[in-house]
Amino acid sequence: MQNKFTDVLPLSRRALLRYGAAASAFSFAPGLVTSSFGQDRSKTLVIAAPATPLSLDVENSLSPGTIDTVAAFYDYLIGFGTVPDSVEGVMREDLQPRPDLPGGYNLKGMLAESWDYAADGKSVVFTLRQGVMSNWGNELTAEDVKYTFDRKFEVKGAGAFMTFVMGLPDKDAVKVVSKYVVSFTLNDPNPILMIVCGHLANPIFDSTKCKEMATADDPWARGFLDTNVAGFGPYALKDITRGQQMVATARPDYYGEKPFFETVVFREVPTSASRLQLLLGGAVDIAQNLAPTEMKSLEGNADATVTSIEASQMLWIELNTAFAPLDNIKVRQALNYAMPKDEVVETIMQGFGKKMTTFMPDFYPGATAEFYDYDFDIEKAKALLAEAGFADGFSSVLAYNAGIPFEETIAIMYQTALKKIGVTLELKKLPAGTFFDSLVKRSEPMIFNLDAPFTPDPGFSLNLYFHSGSFLDFSNYKNEEVDGLIKTSLSTLVKEDRFAATAAAQKIINEEAPWTLIANPGFQLAHGKDIGGIVYYTSNRLNFQDYKRV
Repeated sequence: MQNKFTDVLPLSRRALLRYGAAASAFSFAPGLVTSSFGQDRSKTLVIAAPATPLSLDVENSLSPGTIDTVAAFYDYLIGFGTVPDSVEGVMREDLQPRPDLPGGYNLKGMLAESWDYAADGKSVVFTLRQGVMSNWGNELTAEDVKYTFDRKFEVKGAGAFMTFVMGLPDKDAVKVVSKYVVSFTLNDPNPILMIVCGHLANPIFDSTKCKEMATADDPWARGFLDTNVAGFGPYALKDITRGQQMVATARPDYYGEKPFFETVVFREVPTSASRLQLLLGGAVDIAQNLAPTEMKSLEGNADATVTSIEASQMLWIELNTAFAPLDNIKVRQALNYAMPKDEVVETIMQGFGKKMTTFMPDFYPGATAEFYDYDFDIEKAKALLAEAGFADGFSSVLAYNAGIPFEETIAIMYQTALKKIGVTLELKKLPAGTFFDSLVKRSEPMIFNLDAPFTPDPGFSLNLYFHSGSFLDFSNYKNEEVDGLIKTSLSTLVKEDRFAATAAAQKIINEEAPWTLIANPGFQLAHGKDIGGIVYYTSNRLNFQDYKRV
């Protein structure tokens, strides 16, 4: 089966990013934790989350719940080494390119104990750890890696994009060399092959269990893996009841370092106010997705705090160039100048995060704000509209996600600012499920997006959002020169050439402004003060196995 860029186009963003906004009527009972898992609360981590995972299979969903749980059950061939963050007591992935190291980065072996990355960037051979067992008691072999990538080609979920950016031309590119050795062979050099192997959407499956659970109608065990796990990670699934909770237990036979927490309870608590109260009352250790004002209220609290970390998350508005007058560059530039970014960060976001000045996370290698010039300037916005032939303004529609409360507040602030340049903006509140349908279908002229490129590379990031063939090009942005520069960045191993190409692409994208830039919200973790071991990942996930009581 040939791997073409068009193979990923039909992939529904809703299938990847469904947030599951349906509110649960299940009330959280603090006593449930101790009654279910004994009186020793010290070894139980309790998380209050907006929703339980929509799926435990990354090919079916990359919803926030899935992102936060998949790495507990699955392991990867490799991962980034870590370095201290600027926040005391926090570690983060070491993202800096290291051409002196195999694969070009500071990588650590996980399921792979070693690898031989070819100097021409066209192949890598992984030697797997021996004696690694899955949660079903099956030993890891090269057949599991082969099965995992065959499944990606056949299922065409998130893996379709993964195999494309890894440069795998077809299933035959992944070969079993021996019981514990597997090879990847490409047609062209790929400078990010190694780091994409550690992408959140590239876990290795237990092929023995998956084949056992396959049926004629479901040859790749999608139904089974939707609510079960078959992996080599540090935790096993004890129970999942959607709309209520998921429970994970540490595996005594895990090959790596044993997690501090023996049990993790991932509870669905739909309202952020309820999550905050549970944290304040000590019933949970982590409260996810609190409103900025709620996080602010934790300042000076004796028992709970917020750890705020520079992160890959970006918040912006897609300017759909298929709609007039958004097909006009000057109009799009004007809409950028009219966004009061500093005010959004200071008031709505309560100082959490910072204004957005790049079209990718600004701490990624190769990202540059050199070409940014979109600070709030109403007069400049007016002048640009006049140059575009819209001196009297125009009317448009801005859709936002009802599941993310601050989007509505930002939309109202933006609506007010745009009135000053004659633009009338109709605000369209969409339920989470409908919202992602609209995003995927590109049916709205203007629509919010909150996302992050998980692989910390400029070529990967630009390819994800701005290549004219990408399924995430929700602004319908098309520029052949940008496409060519992105291709160059992903097909040469010379760092200077790669970054020169991505810098040139960023300059063009900045000038043509297919997004209205807003903010980098950062990674905000509200937690009890006795929770330590925090590690930041560019996937913005929780990693249960990192946490410990301090």
